[in-house]
Amino acid sequence: MSTALAGTEHQPQARMVLEAALRGGLSHAYLFHGPPGTGKREAARAFAAALIAEGSEDREDAERRVVVVVHPDLTWVEPRGAHEVLVDDVRTQVVRQSALRPFESNRRVFVIAEADRMNDESQNALLKTLEEPASFAHLVLISSAPGRLLPTIVSRLQGVRFGPVRAARIAELLESEGVEPRAALACARLSGGNTRLARYLASEAGAAQRTEAEHAARATLQPVEDPDWVIAEPWRPLLDRAAKAGAAAEAEVKRELDERLEFEPKRGRQGLPREFELQARRARRRAHTASLDLSLELVSAWFRDLIAVALGREAHVLNLDRPGELEADAGGRDAGLLIDCLELCEDTRGRLERNVLEDLALEALFSRLRRTAGGAGH
Repeated sequence: MSTALAGTEHQPQARMVLEAALRGGLSHAYLFHGPPGTGKREAARAFAAALIAEGSEDREDAERRVVVVVHPDLTWVEPRGAHEVLVDDVRTQVVRQSALRPFESNRRVFVIAEADRMNDESQNALLKTLEEPASFAHLVLISSAPGRLLPTIVSRLQGVRFGPVRAARIAELLESEGVEPRAALACARLSGGNTRLARYLASEAGAAQRTEAEHAARATLQPVEDPDWVIAEPWRPLLDRAAKAGAAAEAEVKRELDERLEFEPKRGRQGLPREFELQARRARRRAHTASLDLSLELVSAWFRDLIAVALGREAHVLNLDRPGELEADAGGRDAGLLIDCLELCEDTRGRLERNVLEDLALEALFSRLRRTAGGAGH
């Protein structure tokens, strides 16, 4: 092939597997897996376009329609209500449709985005199709958490791995979009190879979230005898932001319900409000948790950078657009106690996954950080 498939330009392993498939080594089902923001979705569209357009009289038009997801031989399944891939969607859109011959092409392609959001019932519904696929049907499952898929599903898929994108490459992309070079590289490093997260951190909302997390982390480094510290509750903006993110996600699901009810026959409306109400609650919780976890990840990154500066390893700093602040915070501090602070942050992130009370967990975390960081002080 003369050019790499879109989404694989910086994914040599994935590019090799998919180009070999298009040259004649095609499998019936694939699992595109790797961290978020590494090109999996874009590659799935490009791969589906290449499969469906092969042999078409107007290849360019066929590829275009696949890429914008309007080709009749492409089925793209997303989690409904920003939560999960429902078993009814798997049965009606994939299992039943995969037995029907293509409309225009010689092939039909079925893509399940965020496949790890299928529950066991949804995955089991898909199993027979994976075991006995029609010759013209090809499936692509996309996942950032393949460990949540059943082993019986994974064993029937050819894995295509997408690794983290290099920070330098992400920084180039951000710079091309108008982000200042030093901030672009900082966001790229903080993203851990996730292009989508890097773009968010470079946005107005992401910059605000970074600032809140930094202020919260730096507040723990203030003198222990400061009487206003507890009243200030430096962790409170992190919780407030998470609450707003959850409310926005819930509102989006309810907006979807209003749109659907507008066109749904009265007979078909039964049960929809209850279904969407459940999805709305789950969407709220998911967005709330994701926002809070990102904030704590950014707090952890600050302590990680303080450790790097304290040890004289500034080249490893993530927040490299904050050199003055990091130097001021790290100066004269005990690196061992800063490592303890980092471990406290990561331990709390793990406990929050187990649904502990967030307010109490964050108050306890920041109180312990303050006592520990105070011992690491000047």
